[in-house]
Amino acid sequence: MPFGYVSPAQAMRDKAEYARQGIARGRSCVTLQYDGGILMMAPNPSSALHKISEIYDRIAFAAVGRYNEYENLRRAGITYADITGYQFDRHDVTARAIANYYAQNLGTIFTENLKPFEVEIVVAEVGTRPEADQIYRITFDGSVNDEPGFVAFGGQADQVSAVLKERYSTGMSLAQAFAAALAALSASGNGERTEIAATQLEVAILDRTREHRTFRRIRAARLEELIAESRSAGVQSAPAADAPSGESPASGGGSPSPGGPSAGSEPPTGPERGNTDRGGGVGGGDATPPNPL
Repeated sequence: MPFGYVSPAQAMRDKAEYARQGIARGRSCVTLQYDGGILMMAPNPSSALHKISEIYDRIAFAAVGRYNEYENLRRAGITYADITGYQFDRHDVTARAIANYYAQNLGTIFTENLKPFEVEIVVAEVGTRPEADQIYRITFDGSVNDEPGFVAFGGQADQVSAVLKERYSTGMSLAQAFAAALAALSASGNGERTEIAATQLEVAILDRTREHRTFRRIRAARLEELIAESRSAGVQSAPAADAPSGESPASGGGSPSPGGPSAGSEPPTGPERGNTDRGGGVGGGDATPPNPL
């Protein structure tokens, strides 16, 4: 054997271990269905560097790992979707096609490059009915998995997925799905929970009821309401030994009604008119730091 020889099998194992370690340093992201669409949630203290973005009319993208790598993939996916929709038909742009496109690119990078991409990606498409929803998970080596119902990826994905499995059920409302996702992301390895503030969360939905562009971000007032509802639901489900008769331990006057923003607040979901985060093709935009998100 020549000096320094490494077998192909050992090289692939080393690459896989390297990529897994890089992805595990980030924070988990969750994607799950609810009765009105698909919810995506990720811990993200940055308001400018997004983990969750729009790809096409009814398709969204979420990623964990090294930011500069999955940002290039996101832009490439947008370019692929735009060109496909322009050359053929908008209905030809599907989550499955974009997932296959990402799988081919990640598989080639993993096999041919010395350093693999430290990323995991989810591509989700909302249908006109829940049975038509699609959620695909693409790993660093180009493997594609169809994930019915929900998926947790990146970071401590097994632990987050175990909590989601206990709390998830079909036909949940947005508030119920949000509570399940928040509980899963808040769970720690020793069984305790850590509180996550609204400023530390990035949340978006694919709204099934919308006709054209279904992607909307949940921000500010509406996000605070959903967090308050999920926490009050947790308090009400616990034993309330000290609560007076006829009163709920989580009751309080003047609280906003579930599902609706308070008067005078900004719109419950989505950016302002004309604002989009889809961006351009690969290579555009400012330089981005390579730290994992």
